[in-house]
Amino acid sequence: MTNSVCVFCGSAPGVHEEHMKVASSLGSLLAERGVQLVYGGARVGLMGAVADAALARGGRVVGVMPRGLERYEVAHRGLTELIWTEDLHERKRRMAERADAFVVLPGGYGTLEEALEIISWKQMRMIDKPIVLLDTQGFYQPFVALVAEMSRQGFAHARADSLFTVTSRLEDALAALGVPADPLPEGN
Repeated sequence: MTNSVCVFCGSAPGVHEEHMKVASSLGSLLAERGVQLVYGGARVGLMGAVADAALARGGRVVGVMPRGLERYEVAHRGLTELIWTEDLHERKRRMAERADAFVVLPGGYGTLEEALEIISWKQMRMIDKPIVLLDTQGFYQPFVALVAEMSRQGFAHARADSLFTVTSRLEDALAALGVPADPLPEGN
């Protein structure tokens, strides 16, 4: 069973309101189901939305932020736990250690880099944890096409897409992550 999910996502809200709604829904559902949220530690954008929603539902939220990013991604000071790291490499390692599974929401370069690294770790068998790309508004369709092209061109194994799941439905994402379908009873 999944007790802790790492969410990679943007520190910006994006242009589609749906991205913020899905981030909030994800945070709420994780908290309601007794699953700890681990994320990048910011209080802005999709990061802030997922954290605030989990906190509002009484969830445990762990933020992991490099000291050098505080001036760019204003650190969320209301978290259950905020872990400071020296750099981005340590941030990703600490997040991965704390998580049983990963979900990737839309985001920019940093989100894409985090997703690619964790997928690479799985390919190299450094981890064996579920990874889900939540394809809100078709955001990850160009990435899915790129993975198919990498395979077609001989740069990725034909089963490279088996390293992660892509879905646009939140309930399907939670199921693929191993998150319980119903809230956990009090005291568990």
